[in-house]
Amino acid sequence: MSAIGKFLASTAATLAMGVAGLTATAPVHAQQAPQVYCASNDNRFARCQVPWRDAALMQQMSKTRCIRGQTWGFDRNSIWVDKGCRGQFGPAFGGPSYGGPGPGRPPGWGATQQLRCESRGGNRQLCRVNLDRNDSVRIVNRLSGADCREGRSWGWNRDGIWVDQGCRADFVIERLR
Repeated sequence: MSAIGKFLASTAATLAMGVAGLTATAPVHAQQAPQVYCASNDNRFARCQVPWRDAALMQQMSKTRCIRGQTWGFDRNSIWVDKGCRGQFGPAFGGPSYGGPGPGRPPGWGATQQLRCESRGGNRQLCRVNLDRNDSVRIVNRLSGADCREGRSWGWNRDGIWVDQGCRADFVIERLR
């Protein structure tokens, strides 16, 4: 056997022993969800692409408050920030964009509710539903030709979901119990 062959055989044997040792003795640690830094520098609007269905603010990095629907939001697989909001963002509830309700959801993951909310004649409309800060709201079906952009033509607060500027859509509310 050549020197290269002996080296490769020795390396493979060492790796096999190391992997066997790791699987037998290494502790299992929870995998940390990926995070993305997104910043509104000089109070300018910015967008950061992510592969998630929804995002959560993990850590605010600015003096300006980062408020979902006002200074940051999520639409079309991207986080948008504005008016000086800077922060670390991660997937909402730890789920990747391709993930369903399976792994990655925390214990106590609750029910979903669907609601249609429509801005008629371009006017602002509040569709009343009790929402909690731990709830997640997203569009599942846009019904209008008008753009539905979170923080601009739709948003939510504890009183419900609001739409404006002709936005009409079906929304899903995911609740933690």
